[in-house]
Amino acid sequence: MRRTPYELTLESRASDARPTYRFHTADSVHSKRSFRDTELLLVERLWNTDLGHLLNPAANYGVVGTVLAGCATTVHMTESSARAAQLCERNAAENGADVTTTLAADVATLDETFETVAYAPKPYTPLSVGKQRLANALSVLRPGGTLYLAASKQTGLTRYEACLREMAATVEQVSERNGCTVLESTPPPSFEPQSYVSPRTIHPEVNGTTLSLVTVPGLFSASKLDDGTRLLLETVTIEDGEAVLDLCCGYGAIGAYAGRVADCEVWLSDDDCVATSCAERSLRASGVDGTVVTADGVASVAHHTFDSVLCNPPTHAGSDVLSELFDGVYDVLAADGELTIVHHRELDLRSHLSRYEAVEKRRTGTDHVVLSVTA
Repeated sequence: MRRTPYELTLESRASDARPTYRFHTADSVHSKRSFRDTELLLVERLWNTDLGHLLNPAANYGVVGTVLAGCATTVHMTESSARAAQLCERNAAENGADVTTTLAADVATLDETFETVAYAPKPYTPLSVGKQRLANALSVLRPGGTLYLAASKQTGLTRYEACLREMAATVEQVSERNGCTVLESTPPPSFEPQSYVSPRTIHPEVNGTTLSLVTVPGLFSASKLDDGTRLLLETVTIEDGEAVLDLCCGYGAIGAYAGRVADCEVWLSDDDCVATSCAERSLRASGVDGTVVTADGVASVAHHTFDSVLCNPPTHAGSDVLSELFDGVYDVLAADGELTIVHHRELDLRSHLSRYEAVEKRRTGTDHVVLSVTA
């Protein structure tokens, strides 16, 4: 992440807190231009609480964990997005907060337990994913620990409260303002988290090659291979001996296909560790050897050179993300290499590809376009 174009300032009314907190944000993180009401209510409710060792899952750019570091014994923030995790680390450091940040899809994999969990779910989370996060959060609480959840109707308050009443020993509404509510819950004496998110294997056929791809709810096009990726795969030619990068790999369809149709070196990269976990399983299920990394753009492959970079980019993530993404590809593309992109026909990505010498339209489908880009 080269730029953090947005900065938010939070003024404190508490005498024992910093007078001002400053947070850097960027494209692709939720609520990049304003603080979330649920997070502010959660911070306000917990400031004078004995938090002990605090866990802040799905921390976004770190507001809750950074501020509450001033009254907790320790703070551990987690994020599944590499980009968001970078922002958490930067914001904690710049506000003098002693915080640990971990890139993790599942807090149950952390090798520690906590007295307090503070969680403000993001909007549009699938119900099964939300239930899994709550179950995992309850499972890492120490005896006598407390889970605080802040939500509004827009972010799923009703369904989250119903989930907690299924799992927790106690659930109580302890704070409310402007349509946002903080729920306080405690785990039962004995609690083993149930599995609510079940991986699914799909078997699309492309150009006569059948793939085995592992997906979970919440990933892009989790139920079937999307039309854009299919069009890209039907367009490209992958040669033996090439080094191929599946950039923004999702659950790994492009990388798995490349490894099946050619004797090539395959790398896959995505910002989301949930996606890369599935991509690793997709490679194994499809019988492909490859390297999968979780990173913001090309950050973890910057020391490599690729003959072919294939990408179905996250066009919803924002202009800065796309510009950084394609600028990064320019630096890892071989002198005679090629970047192949698929995007919706209504979009125009030319402004993000200004560093490149040639941009050619390779194929047009019903809703998508495949571009060939050379340095």
